[in-house]
Amino acid sequence: MKKTAIMTLLLALFLTVSAENPYKKYTAQLPFKMAEVSAPVIPNREMNLNDFQADPTGQTLCTDAFARAIDALSAKGGGRLIVPRGIWLTGPIVLKSNIELHLQAGAVIQFAADENLYPIINTSFEGLDTRRCQSPISAVGQTNIAITGLGVIDGNGQYWRPLKKGKVTDSQWKSMTARPGGVLKRKDYWVPSEGYDKGEQGATMNVPDKNLSEEEMQQIKRFLRPVMVSLVNCKSVLLKDVIFQNSPAWNIHPLMCENIILDGVLARNPFYAQNGDALDLESCKNALIVNSKFDAGDDGICIKSGKDADGRRRGVPCENVVVDGCTVFAGHGGFVVGSEMSAGVRNIMVHDCQFLGTDVGLRFKSTRGRGGIVENIYVDGISMTDITTYAMTFNMYYGGRSVAEVMSGEAKEAARIPNVPVTEETPIFRNIDIRNVMCSNAGYAMEFKGLPEMPIEGIHLENIVIRAKEDAAFENANNVTRENVKIILNK
Repeated sequence: MKKTAIMTLLLALFLTVSAENPYKKYTAQLPFKMAEVSAPVIPNREMNLNDFQADPTGQTLCTDAFARAIDALSAKGGGRLIVPRGIWLTGPIVLKSNIELHLQAGAVIQFAADENLYPIINTSFEGLDTRRCQSPISAVGQTNIAITGLGVIDGNGQYWRPLKKGKVTDSQWKSMTARPGGVLKRKDYWVPSEGYDKGEQGATMNVPDKNLSEEEMQQIKRFLRPVMVSLVNCKSVLLKDVIFQNSPAWNIHPLMCENIILDGVLARNPFYAQNGDALDLESCKNALIVNSKFDAGDDGICIKSGKDADGRRRGVPCENVVVDGCTVFAGHGGFVVGSEMSAGVRNIMVHDCQFLGTDVGLRFKSTRGRGGIVENIYVDGISMTDITTYAMTFNMYYGGRSVAEVMSGEAKEAARIPNVPVTEETPIFRNIDIRNVMCSNAGYAMEFKGLPEMPIEGIHLENIVIRAKEDAAFENANNVTRENVKIILNK
């Protein structure tokens, strides 16, 4: 009897330990308060896409099959939709609460290259309220959703994106611009359709004029290329192990989500992909980005919170974010904040990451007009190799282009206007703590470039070794402390 009681106690103890939240460790010892983040709870129920007359050969659209399968699971209270090995050609997939989209090894979901499948919807892009084509994968206002497995999600981005000649080889340029329907706007810039060309002419930073009629919007539909994964106002989200690639615009875009985890994903785009950010976490709360890899045509891991008046009106900061054990390959920046940060960014920990060949390592960017406060940023344990420009940069004169483009003369940063009055449009960066950084090769060590009317305030640099061609530069930066900071200049 006594032996049975002991065995029962040990079993209960085992079950308690095994059921402990594996993500708890990421929020256990932070320099700011952050709630424990846990994976969504998905009902123990499965359905297989094969049971809904889907074609696994990539020849026939599976849009209806995905919709019917998700509706059937949802009607039963949710569960896991198994996507088996095969190529599943489809239009938009809309996730619902308590649904896990699970891609088995060998499964490829490929989104069809047909703008007519993607209706124009009200959404947000680059921090502004606007209209764009519906995203290939989306969820709005849902709870407990997940995308998991060892498969691939492909956005067929080459159908949507423009191309700059300077970013590809001559043979690539010749091949890519030979696609039907494209327009060579000038000898070094190609767009995929006449509608794209028309849309770009009347747009500001990829966002069309708000006064366009519905008919006019339909005419520029290809220009309204969507982010690939759009998750808006969702709670308890998990993206785990899947490869997300070749997006029309941004790859993964959680907006105003809470309790969100990215674990072990690979988000990748061709290095020439315009606006091909790997991850843009915008106005989210309590987020973990762990053990993941990013390889992008633009920023790698980017934190945002809306742009200018639209962002301030929304008023939802991006806060309580842990980035741990991640790798960024190509990209404009490894870890990035901004430039859309008008509702604020606070309580960010970036830990044990490596940036390999990015344009910039740590990149913080804003400009006059944004407003917003970026504060309580902690970086600890970063290794960088072959950084094209700055190992780290805090620049309040962002002009809409990458640092590499600015330094090459292809683009310019914002004008250096003398002191202006401080208003709600003045960006504020303060309380920045960066420790244990190693960079083996960079163009420039680092820059902290604040505004004369609002210097960057409170920078602590500790245990940093950077080998670079040029030294560090500080401009309008107050209360800078340095401990064991070594910059080795390449001769």
